This record gives sequence, structure tokens and C-alpha cells, in this order.
Amino acid sequence: MGREVRGLAQVVFVTDPSDERIAVFREVRERDIAGRLNGFIAEGEVVVRSLAASRLYRPSSLLIAERRLAKLAALIADLPAQTTVYGASQTVMEAVAGFAIHRGILAFGLRPATPAPEALLAGCEASALIVALFGVSNHDNMGGIFRNAAAFGAAGILLDPACCDPLYRKAIRVSAGAALRLPFARFAAGQDAVGAMLAQGFTPLALSPWGATPLRDLARPPRVAVLLGAEGPGLADDILARARTIAIPMAGGTDSLNVATTSGIVLHHLTGAAVVSPARGGL
Repeated sequence: MGREVRGLAQVVFVTDPSDERIAVFREVRERDIAGRLNGFIAEGEVVVRSLAASRLYRPSSLLIAERRLAKLAALIADLPAQTTVYGASQTVMEAVAGFAIHRGILAFGLRPATPAPEALLAGCEASALIVALFGVSNHDNMGGIFRNAAAFGAAGILLDPACCDPLYRKAIRVSAGAALRLPFARFAAGQDAVGAMLAQGFTPLALSPWGATPLRDLARPPRVAVLLGAEGPGLADDILARARTIAIPMAGGTDSLNVATTSGIVLHHLTGAAVVSPARGGL
């Protein structure tokens, strides 16, 4: 059932798609895979490299098409010793996954306990920037926001209960692996998310087409939380009432921007904006 390849001795080859050792990779298009066996699926070389280098997660096993093994030998050699690597023909791999795996590499990562939002906030530096999401249920948007947040130095991302899973396969892929590098925490139902941010000294900035302050006029508070809602409904009124509302001016006839695009614009602005200290009364 297994054989070794010169230079890739840790690779175990499988020839039967029903082999139980690779059951975690079966039918990975199913939406519930993100929560199966307390793990998640990472797809593609860029994402798997991010998983291998992550300080937050670790790979448990990999499934790699034979044609990719030689190119990925260095990656395989650097994996933690407890990681199992399976090799398979392209035909077997696609029979297991349930669709054509053009990238030729899948990994199953282990999901540790998610930190409490209060712990993530308390661990941030004095000048930290975080992103808080409310009702963002589209995996493409979730991945895009994580990618932007990582690119602009956010310390972490907070999610409300209605947000989708950042560790769903597609969200990780769209994030280009950023979802595996950036910590996130999820508020419980009924928890006061804005209150938790305020308690840790964060100034909440709520994005809204009807925001009181144009983004171009915004100076960055020392500790800031960017609040984003789902496309369409946006942020709830009770959240807007407790935050400083920010608008991105747009041409007439455009009512809103994609939420991932919005995150990139706002985070870029905050990265370059002058910091206003509380003593100067900037807010």
C-alpha cells in the first residue's frame, strides 16, 4: 500500500481513493469541510506554504499529485516531523477530492481553540489597527479582507456570529494564505462587540455611505478598529450610533463599494494617515 521515493522517503503513496488514511480530503467541495474533524483544507502551493510557515496553525497531512512531488521536495522536507505526506496519481487525487485539482496539492490543517475577542484585543500594541466584521458571509469577501488586513499591518480580525468561516477552503485561497497568518476571534451571540473594543481603548470607525466624516479628512486614532458590514444591509444602527462613521466619497449613481475593496481603501488610508493623539483632541 505504500512505497518510498528516493529523496522523498516520507511520502506514502496511495492507489485507492477509498483509502481511509486520506478520508479528510474526500469531497472537499462540501461546505462543511471547514469544520470536519476540527480542521480545515488548504489548497494550492502558495496557501500550503503559508500553512507550513504559520505560527497559528500546523498541517496534519498533505495529499500531493505525483507530478508535483519533485518540485515540492523542499517544502515537504521542511514540514513538521509529525506531518504525513501522501502521494497519488492525478486520477486518484481527483477521485478523492471530487473535482479537478489543477494545483495538485491539498493540506489538512489543525484548528486550535479560537482566542476570545477580549484576549486578542488586550494583546494588541498601543498603536494597533484591527478589523471587525459584521455579517460578512461571502467567502470571497472574507478572503479579500484578510488579504488586505495582512497587507496593511492589521493586528487581527474580529467576527460577529453571522460571519462565515475564514478557514473555509475558498476563503483561505482568496486570502492568498493571509487567513493562516492573521489571528481572528469571534464574538458570541449577544456579546457587546463595540463595548469590548472601547474597553480596550480602540476607537471604532464604522464605514457607511452616509458616514459623517469623509475618509480623506480622517486622521488615524492611536488605537483603531475598522468596522465593516455585509454588502447591502451594512452595519446595524446600534453599531453606527456608538462609532465614528466614515464615508468614502463616490461618483453620483454609486451607492456603495464591495466590502473587500472598501477594506483595502480604508486600511491604506489609515496606514499613511497622521496619528492624532487623545491629548490633542483629534476625535
